[in-house]
Amino acid sequence: MSRPKVDLGRDLFFDPRLSVTGAYACSSCHDPQKAFTDGRARALGATGESHSRSTMSLVNVAYSASFGWANPETRELEDQSKIPLLGTHPIELGLRGRAHEAMEALQADPVRAKALERAFPEAGGRFTLLHVRRALAAYQRTLISASSPYDRYVFYDDRDAMSAAALRGMGIFFSESVGCDDCHPAPLFTSPARYAERRPAPSFHNTGLYNFDGAGAYPEDEAGLFEHSGVPGDMGRFRVPTLRNVALTAPYMHDGSIATLGEVVLHYASGGRNHNAAGARGPRSPLQSPTLESFALSPEEADDLVAFLESLSDVHSGNGRPGSGVPASPLLGH
Repeated sequence: MSRPKVDLGRDLFFDPRLSVTGAYACSSCHDPQKAFTDGRARALGATGESHSRSTMSLVNVAYSASFGWANPETRELEDQSKIPLLGTHPIELGLRGRAHEAMEALQADPVRAKALERAFPEAGGRFTLLHVRRALAAYQRTLISASSPYDRYVFYDDRDAMSAAALRGMGIFFSESVGCDDCHPAPLFTSPARYAERRPAPSFHNTGLYNFDGAGAYPEDEAGLFEHSGVPGDMGRFRVPTLRNVALTAPYMHDGSIATLGEVVLHYASGGRNHNAAGARGPRSPLQSPTLESFALSPEEADDLVAFLESLSDVHSGNGRPGSGVPASPLLGH
């Protein structure tokens, strides 16, 4: 990590020359205004291809044990970036077979060439995909969310930071009877969390979205961890996303199938909807994670829980990134 690498990575993150069409950037799917998501149920690639999954937030991504909704093998941000840059199923940025031309375009830009020289003096002035990946990873590690009303109340003793409803919701969130923090523990509100001294194996959960055949089947192309492991019990298991800035990242779940936070709360309160192929609620899936059990909430308690989730969002700074024309991130320091 260094300031020049972060600066280069930030510029590359918003640079459409990293796509096959020259009109799509990392930020096209990871919009800072939406906590680095895109507001769509399912992501769209540079060529207009619709993906089977929604765009995950990059908030606090440096602390993730793995990356993507259901990939247990990608553990480093430098490796993760190869997927959107070069992947073909589905196409995201679409540079496979065209990366050399993109590197030449960056190298011909005197501003980018100077930034490369500052960030990677050992590169000898030659842009490579490895430099791009390392710079992007450096920038993404700075996307820290740590100044929400929740943070100000809990860590900085600002007694006015959270509303009465949010405080009641916090009690519900951390209660033994509801237990949202079993999968979304503070302070990162995801699990497992990675720190310098702790690099846990990633974990994945089936949250009872679908049960097409009574045996736990999920829709085609949405099999989750099963796609990587081939283990039948891994059907429908996905990574736990962070709840940081979750009020900015609708719609929800891996496929964007739940529109609002209120509906998400009802999904979990009911113990999972387990929709069948016709879209009707079915019986509990035998593959559903055992920690996901139904719980009772009054309408007022559900509203309070949503108020708490909304308190996990950082305040938008309102300042654009100099020279980019791109709105600033809602995260601290950006």
